[in-house]
Amino acid sequence: MIILGVILLVIGLVAGIGILWTIGIILVAVGVLLWILGAVGHEIGGRRHYY
Repeated sequence: MIILGVILLVIGLVAGIGILWTIGIILVAVGVLLWILGAVGHEIGGRRHYY
């Protein structure tokens, strides 16, 4: 999810499409949040690790 968010950020920046930039930021933020929660041991959706 983090990688997809970064790709959308780059495409949005290069193409000048604001909605891709916004979606990219949201995906990166959610991906980082899930990664941190998984790293500290909290189960997310029944899974201990989020890959």
